[in-house]
Amino acid sequence: MMKFDSLKQNYASNRYCITARNGMVATGSALASAAGLEILKKGGNAVDAAVATAAALTVVEPTANGLGSDAFALVWMKDQLYGLNASGYSPNEISLEDVRKRVGDGKMPTHGWIPVMVPGAVKGWKTLIERFGNLSLAEVLAPAIAYAEEGYPLSPLLAKMWERSTRIFHERFDGKKEFDEWFRTFTKDGESYHFGEIVRLKNHARTLRLLAETNTDAFYKGEIADQFVRQSQENGGYFTKRDLEEYECEWVDPISVHYHGYDVHEIPPNGQGIAALMALNILKEFELTEKECDDTYHKEIEAMKTAFADAFRYVSDPREMRVDYHEFLKPEYGKRRAQEITDRAQDHGPVDLPASGTVYLCTADKDGNMVSYIQSNYMGFGSGIVLEGYGVSLQNRGADFSLKDEDVNVLAPHKKTYHTIIPGFLTKDGKAVGPFGVMGGYMQPQGHLQVVTNMIDFHMNPQMALDAPRWQWNRDGSVSIEKEAGGEIIAALRARGHEVKVMEERTSFGRGQIIVRLENGVLVGGTESRTDANIACW
Repeated sequence: MMKFDSLKQNYASNRYCITARNGMVATGSALASAAGLEILKKGGNAVDAAVATAAALTVVEPTANGLGSDAFALVWMKDQLYGLNASGYSPNEISLEDVRKRVGDGKMPTHGWIPVMVPGAVKGWKTLIERFGNLSLAEVLAPAIAYAEEGYPLSPLLAKMWERSTRIFHERFDGKKEFDEWFRTFTKDGESYHFGEIVRLKNHARTLRLLAETNTDAFYKGEIADQFVRQSQENGGYFTKRDLEEYECEWVDPISVHYHGYDVHEIPPNGQGIAALMALNILKEFELTEKECDDTYHKEIEAMKTAFADAFRYVSDPREMRVDYHEFLKPEYGKRRAQEITDRAQDHGPVDLPASGTVYLCTADKDGNMVSYIQSNYMGFGSGIVLEGYGVSLQNRGADFSLKDEDVNVLAPHKKTYHTIIPGFLTKDGKAVGPFGVMGGYMQPQGHLQVVTNMIDFHMNPQMALDAPRWQWNRDGSVSIEKEAGGEIIAALRARGHEVKVMEERTSFGRGQIIVRLENGVLVGGTESRTDANIACW
């Protein structure tokens, strides 16, 4: 199994790996991790703990997710890996022509009712618990309900994100009726909450209780759904009750590539996990021997750029894709694309194929079960829409739709869009190594690639793999890089033709967690310094 030096820590923080025997929960919030640990100690398994943590995160990190989120999960249960797609679709009554008329500039809006999709996370919790949980949904929601009712203090990074969002909402949405409930729910009479202040979300607690009492039916069929539709119709949205009543999550077969002795697993499209696998499929054609050199950075960046070129062209709702995405996972694809990489930065076009605001968490229990789980409102607080009286903030995932007829990801009724959030999982020789994930929009597959190569090629422990300096390819063709990469590497990348932007701020490079199980059953966890991260274990 995976071998690494547990004490070697060369990067941005002085954190070391955490170890435990009976269970572990890793996420970006100490309070959410504590909620998951509480459930493990009550007899819950890794799935129960994951749902409890996810529910708590909607309360204690609403700047990135909420009850109106989408979600994906990879579940290792009794030596088998399962995938859950809990992403939603566009309303049945939405019209490409009508949206084009309303927006005017040819792009999907990022806020308001137009980019809202059917939220899948809440149904995902029910689906996970019913198939794999030891406890009831009511039991695992209890810690989140307590946080919402009794209140919790803001941690440093959470406070920073809250303040930034409040400033943006004031600049864009003051006086606009459809956003009034956001200001009532998430500000103090218009003023942001700050570090150390107590936040109570009474309406959120009310909704969580309704979910527990009705096993989520209130959200998709009952009074919450009624308010959802009523508010949508009053403010120019497209939702009908049918959109919510018909929604179901999908169990999917995870996809994978073999990379230097390990199998790396992701959720298949509509998620962009395939972009990480495509890049690793290309990168495995090279031998990476040294982390701190410009050649490693260059090859990783070029592989990722190539993968994105194909993902952006082809990935959408799998029912609408014009190619068989399994072609991207074949060795022939990796070899073909690897041959195109030179020692210079390039603009990579898509290959021709035959037609055919995020939180991450991972959990592990004493019985070897593990969960890789991700949940998101997409852009910060999402659409800015909050359901009156219920505290449900709705995601804006539909902002990723195109309004161009020729694009595979063009807006259509009852369609899933290209989705950025992706959980990851590692196995070796058919045995679980462990879950991993990195948050942050289009940074996510790039973070997956870097974390995987850090652990597999450079034998870094989970903590070091997360804290190592990161780069990020941007859709304008530039490459952002953390200053910790060092001036020599930055200069060498520029000499190779990369447009490099050196970043002082680290939060845009994602926030990740990893749990690895050793052969003796010991759990080793890492959670990085770019977040208010915490691991709870026993």
